[in-house]
This record gives sequence, structure tokens and C-alpha cells, in this order.
Amino acid sequence: MSVNGQDRRGAWRAALACMVTLAVAMGLGRFAFTPMLPIMLGEGKLELAGGGVLASLNYLGYFLGAVSCAAIGIKASSMVRGGLAATAALLIGMGLLHSFAGWGILRAAAGVMSAWVFVFASGWGLRRLAETNSPTLAGVIYTGPGIGIAMTGLLGGALGRWGSEVGWIGLGLLAVVLIAAIWRVFDDGEAAQGGSTKAPVAASRVTASGADRSDAIWLVALYGLAGFGYIITATFLPVIARQALPGSSWPDFFWPLFGAAIIPGALIGARAPVHWDNRLLLATAYALQALGVVLSVAWPTIVGFALGSLLLGMPFTAITLFAMREARRLRGNAAAGLIGYATASYGVGQIIGPLFAAPLAQRTGSFEQPLLVAAAALALGAVLFAVVWSKSRRSMAV
Repeated sequence: MSVNGQDRRGAWRAALACMVTLAVAMGLGRFAFTPMLPIMLGEGKLELAGGGVLASLNYLGYFLGAVSCAAIGIKASSMVRGGLAATAALLIGMGLLHSFAGWGILRAAAGVMSAWVFVFASGWGLRRLAETNSPTLAGVIYTGPGIGIAMTGLLGGALGRWGSEVGWIGLGLLAVVLIAAIWRVFDDGEAAQGGSTKAPVAASRVTASGADRSDAIWLVALYGLAGFGYIITATFLPVIARQALPGSSWPDFFWPLFGAAIIPGALIGARAPVHWDNRLLLATAYALQALGVVLSVAWPTIVGFALGSLLLGMPFTAITLFAMREARRLRGNAAAGLIGYATASYGVGQIIGPLFAAPLAQRTGSFEQPLLVAAAALALGAVLFAVVWSKSRRSMAV
């Protein structure tokens, strides 16, 4: 079916609006803490272990937000708008409040909002693309987190030169401007479904074979390793780089480089042929991230950190895309439950990462041990995905 000009414009409008939405909710609301953490540490407002607690509270909020989506019956556009407005307010609040307890509440709430916005904006945007016969624009939507992370890295560090309060409030005001630019796009119809946006419930059930059940268990378990493996670097990268390169101006650029690398990774991942095995794609992506983490330990130079940031960032969104694709391979239209379990596992990995890394780094004075453990977790995931694929191939050949 051909796509007329009006449909094409509508598809791009929806894709770009969702791209900006994810940039605000994920890049600013969720990951602004990464470039702001070294500033708050330098001001003496936080210790490293406390920073790990605040990071994990944010990831706990994301976990709770993700698992609560299925129970929410509010229409998508309202959830997106409300979540975006709350995200901007929570960012500004980080600059206005001065207590650890207050920051903890704000970071947990920001995690909930980022999950809600991610889920409901994804559902709204992908449905609009389906309606306009433009599913290939999905990759555009998922460049949003990378764009947002790049913005927080570049602007957060610059604004933070006037103090962390100015940095947080400045990022909050940037969020307000971006939200205003896309607000009216979400006036578009909720389609013929009457606006209900509960998480999709399977229209049909599939009977899983023993092999499929085993593959589903492996997917859930190994997806958790991805959450643990990347999050230590994603939370503490500027701090790690400043320890390794004291006095250098480069550490502030590795985080935005990580975000920029997500953009081509999302576009390439969205175009991976459907006949390619998702487990091998996941194994490759995990291996790339493991190498990126190891580089920051084995080669703690400007070049090493730059390459590590690129290798960690490029597979970031692709891993999510491949995992969701594998869930649909195993469960078809009944994949929602498996996707939920996998997302929960990923969330648990994210929560554990900073709680494990920050106290150990504070005690030893280095992130070397936590990073090596994170790299080992990713490498283990890569090996096990390859083993699961190999066993599947052998069983099919019998």
C-alpha cells in the first residue's frame, strides 16, 4: 500500500515528536544525573556511595513504573503529557531542594515518569506509524534517548560551571522548551480504539514448546545481565574518566559521545533483517559492550575512553530492540507477559549495579573492580546467548 504525502508528513510528525519525548524523559529525566553527579561530588553535597543510592532509586522508580503500566487505563496522550510535565518539574526540583531525602524522592519519581513516558509514547508512536504505513520510522523514535543523553552531557557540564543548582534548573527549563514544541502533536487522535492505552493484552494465547519455554527463561535471565553490565559505566562515566584523567577537559565529553553513539545504533538495529537470529545479534551486542567497558580499565586514556563510550553506546538501544523481537518470536502476539518479565529483570540489574559499584569504588578508590565485574557479566551473557543459539541449531538438525 502506498503512503500519500499527508500520511508521510503525519508519520514524520509523530516520529519526531516521540523522538523528542524520549529525549526529555530518558535523556534528561533519567540520565541527567550522570553529568551532574561529579559536580555535586565536587561541591561536597554528596559522597560517592550516596550518589549510587540516588542512582539506584531512580532505576527502582523506572522498574516500578514499567511493571505498573499494565494496570493504567489512561489514554496515551494524557500519560505522555503528564509524564513530560512532571519530568520538567522534577528536574527543576533537584536544583531547588537541598536534602538527600528530597533528592531521593525526586529521583525515584523521575524514574517512574521516564518508564511511563517511554512505554506510552512508544505505544502511541508505533501505532501512528502503523496507521500511516511507515513502520521503518521506528528507528527515528528510538534515537531520542541518545539525543537526550548527548544534550545532558554537553549542557549539564556547561551549566554546572555555575553550580549544580543552576545545572539542574537549566536542564529543567530546557525540558520545558522541548515539551512546548511537541505538546500539540499529542492532540492527534487516539485512533479508533477510544484512547484506551493499557499495556497490550494478547489477543490469543500460544502454546509454547519445551524449547521455547527454555529460551524464554534464558532471555529473561540474560537480559538482566545487560542491565547490570552497562549501568555502572552509564551512571559513573564522568566520575571514572575524571579519576583516570585528572585535570583534563575531556571527561565531560565521553558521556555525550556515549549518547551520540546510541543514535546510529538505534537506526541500524531497527533495520536488522528479521531472519537474522536475535540470540546471535544479542551475543554480538553484549560482546561489544563488554569490550567498551574493559577499554576504560585496560586503556584509561582519551582514546580508550572515547572508543569505550562508542562501543557501549551503539548497542544500547539495539539490545532492547533485539530482546523485544526475540520475545515476539517466542510468544507471537502473546509476548506482552514475556516482555514484562524481561524488562523487570533488566530493571533489577540496573538497581543492583550502582549499589554494588559505588561503595566498592569508594572503599578502594577506584572503579576498576566494579567495571571488570560488569564486563564479565556482559561477556557471560554473550557466551550464553551463543550457547543457547547453538543448542537450538543442533536440536533442529536432529
